[in-house]
Amino acid sequence: MSTPNDNPAPSAPRRRFRTRARPAQAHLLGVVFQKTDGHARVTQGEKFTLLGGNEETHEAVTESVVKTFEDLKRKGRSLESADPRELGELLKKNFPKV
Repeated sequence: MSTPNDNPAPSAPRRRFRTRARPAQAHLLGVVFQKTDGHARVTQGEKFTLLGGNEETHEAVTESVVKTFEDLKRKGRSLESADPRELGELLKKNFPKV
């Protein structure tokens, strides 16, 4: 005697979808907490966004990030391929001395 589970109905074959390898994407987000003049500052670039800070601090951080991206480009590197420690060192090197 057979039971209903002995011969289950054939299931539809599972489709296998090929997934395309997406290139790694990176975006640098900088948040400056020093805010004394009441302005909300936002600067966006192709691979970065900077938020906050007073005029002087925001400009200093923007300059540092732009110079860092220039250094990476000179080295033939991108944000996606940069090691986080290397990125930190470049940002620190490019930040104006106060």
